[in-house]
Amino acid sequence: MEFPKKTARLTGFIGIIVLVSGSLAHSINTKLLNFDNAIETTNNILSSESLFRLSFVSGLIMETVFVFYAFFLYKLLRPVNKNNATLMLILALLPVPIFLMNQLNLFAVLLSAKEQMQEQMMFYINLNKNGGFIVSIFFGLWLLPLGYLVFKSSYLPKILGIFLMIGCFGYLINFIQGFLFPGTEATLWTNPVLIITHISELLLMLWLLIMGINVKKWNLLIRKT
Repeated sequence: MEFPKKTARLTGFIGIIVLVSGSLAHSINTKLLNFDNAIETTNNILSSESLFRLSFVSGLIMETVFVFYAFFLYKLLRPVNKNNATLMLILALLPVPIFLMNQLNLFAVLLSAKEQMQEQMMFYINLNKNGGFIVSIFFGLWLLPLGYLVFKSSYLPKILGIFLMIGCFGYLINFIQGFLFPGTEATLWTNPVLIITHISELLLMLWLLIMGINVKKWNLLIRKT
């Protein structure tokens, strides 16, 4: 009886690690990288190389731990619908190699800055940025089956499922903005759906960590499958 509740809380804890490491990487990059000023960016990186390396490692940690987060969510939600849970897991795992390879572009930014190759450095910065837009396709899509499974589960709040399904469009809009309307993705307020995206993901993690799941309803579904 305790297995699903412990798994749920472990899943929530892993999700918080994903959130913290990803937020750290993003905040450092936002502070150090100026897409419009190569000289400022070079100076920022060279004067804060340890901080930039921390951002790089934090990004790797986020995506590596995310694999386990998606897997444990699959274990928790598989009783609802195995096919949809499998789809969710596939969509969650597809961007992992893309993200990890894209991190090499970020590391190339550091190497270029140290060699004072500013034009090349800006090339890698923009390559990393656009690679992130590609990753956001799957960061969005996996939330749709995840939200549906949460909504149908009966052992997690339905409102979380609704928010997650709406939130999937935050990342998809970000992708469209990045490639079709470059510059419009510069602030969160140009894409208010992304606010719902982040809040819904955070709420799911916190709910799993603090509240867990309704074990009786989870076991009831297990017996039916």
